[in-house]
Amino acid sequence: MKTILNVIWLVLSGFWLFLGYLFAGVLLCVTVIGIPFGIAAFRIGVYALWPFGHTTVERRDAGAPSCVGNALWLILAGWWLALAHVVTGVLLCVTVIGIPFGIANFKLIPVSLLPLGREIVPSDRPFAAR
Repeated sequence: MKTILNVIWLVLSGFWLFLGYLFAGVLLCVTVIGIPFGIAAFRIGVYALWPFGHTTVERRDAGAPSCVGNALWLILAGWWLALAHVVTGVLLCVTVIGIPFGIANFKLIPVSLLPLGREIVPSDRPFAAR
């Protein structure tokens, strides 16, 4: 079932969101300071491309650098990517068939705003990463 959902997601919004994350990642990787943020953008972009069957969990070992990095990410790329999720989610919720995909878009907003200190894991074992 998750494969069917992922394929429909890919067609409706996943590919375009992936391109947005890819663009943000390339822009952030231009400078040496932005490389960790670019890597986070690529990681979340792959998650936005194929989200069903995966979830995000907090990393307990992430400390103060993660918090500072999230503040910078929020200013540099987080708002724009979260806005893309909001717009796409609202557009998908217009139809009955698109409602689950709109909800999935809304679930991606927190990780698009504050990605550092989070890990993407399979849904069937969300506590294995801890």
